[in-house]
Amino acid sequence: MRHTKVFVADAGSTDGTPELVMGFADRLNVEVIPGGLPSVGRNAGARRATTPYVLFMDADMELKDSTLIRRALDLAAKRRLHCVTTNIWCGPGHLADNLLYLCNNIMQYGSLLCRPFSTGMFMLFAREKFSQLGGFHEGALYAEDYLLSKKVSNARFGIVSGGITTTNRRFRSMGRHRVVMLFFKTMLNTFNEDYFLHDKGYWQHKVS
Repeated sequence: MRHTKVFVADAGSTDGTPELVMGFADRLNVEVIPGGLPSVGRNAGARRATTPYVLFMDADMELKDSTLIRRALDLAAKRRLHCVTTNIWCGPGHLADNLLYLCNNIMQYGSLLCRPFSTGMFMLFAREKFSQLGGFHEGALYAEDYLLSKKVSNARFGIVSGGITTTNRRFRSMGRHRVVMLFFKTMLNTFNEDYFLHDKGYWQHKVS
């Protein structure tokens, strides 16, 4: 992993994140960079990248499958894909949490038939295509990952088998019903970019 550059975008956190990250500097080629909203931090990291592919992940994701990234890269290279994602599972959550993520995974597979989507929890992008699309919309106050991934054609989008694990903090802070409603409103506004440029109260809940 020493040859793999890892950028961690920090938006002025007060929980010691930069110090914790740099504690891995003896094992990882890691660098803390200024962040902000996710789109700002992700774009900042992508601008520094020099590799053919860039992988975007949320901070609370856990890679339990050590082969996942390699297999995602292999799939992208073999099929010349622009974007690759994977299934999302909830590790320490309740059964209901994993059922909701199961629904998300099923809908993600279903989206391959029309307009595919990926979340920023795990999004591998061909760097050249990422630049052509203009990166993440920095004016988006919600679902910037959805806005970008839906620009990828079906033939250039893939889902690698296996999955990545997250926490249930989204459900704990916002409530399952609110998260589900935001998800469906996102789908209904697929062709209405203006919808994503207005605050939905998402980040107030995330930081609470």
